[in-house]
Amino acid sequence: MDAANSIGSAAHPTSVPVPVAPNVSSGTLGSHLARRLVEIGVSDVFSVPGDFNLTLLDHFVSEPGLNLIGCCNELNAGYAADGYARAKGVGACVVTFTVGGLSVLNAIAGAYSENLPVICIVGGPNSNDYGTNRILHHTIGLPDFTQELRCFQTVTCYQAIVNDLDAAHELIDTAISTALKESKPVYISISCNLPGIPHPTFARDPVPFFLAPKISNQWGLEAAVEATANFLNNAVKPVIVGGPKLRAAKAQRAFVELADASGYPIAVMPSGKGMVPEHHPQFIGTYWGAVSSSFCGEIVESADAYVFVGPIFNDYSSVGYSLLVKKEKAVIVNVNRVTVGNGPSFGWVFMADFLTALAKRLKKNPTALENYHRIYIPPGMPLTYAKDEPLRVNVLFKHIQQMLSGDTAVIAETGDSWFNCQKLRLPENCGYEFQMQYGSIGWSVGATLGYAQATKDKRIIACIGDGSFQVTAQDISTMIRCGQRTIIFLINNGGYTIEVEIHDGPYNVIKNWNYTGLVDAIHNGEGKCWTAKVRTEQELIEAIATVNDEHKESLCFIEVLVHKDDTSKELLEWGSRVASANSRSPNPQ
Repeated sequence: MDAANSIGSAAHPTSVPVPVAPNVSSGTLGSHLARRLVEIGVSDVFSVPGDFNLTLLDHFVSEPGLNLIGCCNELNAGYAADGYARAKGVGACVVTFTVGGLSVLNAIAGAYSENLPVICIVGGPNSNDYGTNRILHHTIGLPDFTQELRCFQTVTCYQAIVNDLDAAHELIDTAISTALKESKPVYISISCNLPGIPHPTFARDPVPFFLAPKISNQWGLEAAVEATANFLNNAVKPVIVGGPKLRAAKAQRAFVELADASGYPIAVMPSGKGMVPEHHPQFIGTYWGAVSSSFCGEIVESADAYVFVGPIFNDYSSVGYSLLVKKEKAVIVNVNRVTVGNGPSFGWVFMADFLTALAKRLKKNPTALENYHRIYIPPGMPLTYAKDEPLRVNVLFKHIQQMLSGDTAVIAETGDSWFNCQKLRLPENCGYEFQMQYGSIGWSVGATLGYAQATKDKRIIACIGDGSFQVTAQDISTMIRCGQRTIIFLINNGGYTIEVEIHDGPYNVIKNWNYTGLVDAIHNGEGKCWTAKVRTEQELIEAIATVNDEHKESLCFIEVLVHKDDTSKELLEWGSRVASANSRSPNPQ
């Protein structure tokens, strides 16, 4: 059986003949782990070397199917594994004990919040040091080695401490399986003296990796479909809204089936952008409360029934808890549970199964879509500007919109890029990623590295603010080493603009850098890299022409200088509402 096709397959695995294990084993833990990563679809592993993981890295280098990519720091290695998992379905990073593990922790927490299966591997202490009173380097100076483990327990769904070869095979396979089944990160610590020791449990090539499919409770599925169909078929103007958990549930195709069958308008929550086909004729835009796409929010909030598929409702996605939706009008479809109005609720009903079955039971009802078309007015074009007038952000994104195709993908950094990129209309097969739940500034540099490495058929367009870029700028170096051809728009407006619009203060102003000069210094004449500063629309047009022609195979870095107060109107509205939510007075005791 083809291993890649066996993961999550409904087919039963073919029987594999088991040869008699030789008396002397040549198989090792390191080679087994490397092979397992290849089997589940990982071709690139992002790493930072340290003395506890060097022997393990040797085995990864020796595995023909793996490409080991050294990053400038552990945080970016974790962000790169996050970006890689978004494109490939799973990612992996390797760091060293505690000093590396605690550095990568923030990125793993972000992957957990976004439901991404990332295999975080740490080279751990020598197995002989466990249970002793020895104090090791790279620790906080105590003989207790569990500090790192205790930190990872809160941001991973499974933790494996491999300091015994007899248990290694089971622990590694369980960790990988759990990551894929739960769509969450896992932590694997491997003692530094174990990767190269032959052991009988690794004596033969591993049986191809296989995950049994998750099957809905049939009675629960039928009951959920019955209740939901009755609820929606009695509604006058229902709508469907897609959320970010569509990816974890692998239900995008089933979502489209439901849309096609129902005739309802389809919207997307901001954190679900890229998971709902925006070229679909029933697509009406982003539902984000007061900062929704024009005419989209009005249609959703005036509906008498809405199906939220895989939503995450938090203070950011609800614009400071100001959404005008009511629980009694909503069907909430989670990864493995469906709730209709205020009840009933049905468990062990999986999203894709439910959407496909529900599609067969709904009456076609385009009423809300017809209402949308009645009120819709096409957006106006930005005003034309004088030849040397300073470039405005809305003009920049007008040109970025024209660059998009099925051969591109957009990475949007935390900040005003959230709002400007949200307004981009994605062509068919155009990728889109951002990190809304965790919202860690600097995420996009590492994530762009990982995503681009996983999708070499697409050219990545990354929109990054200057404040965020200063956090993780170093791994531009790794992008150049990997020969990536990403286009980075560095939006230089002199500070943390998203924070300014929530609550301003001197701490939101940063030291201005010569960003193109920095990237030129990192390039240092090795690899393909091109930089430009643009201040006007004409300079932007010329830069885009260059990146699409003579530098189409280069990493291109365009620094866009704009006014510090040039923000989207959506950020202004959103910032004031989030600030209001943050500043609520304590409830009386």
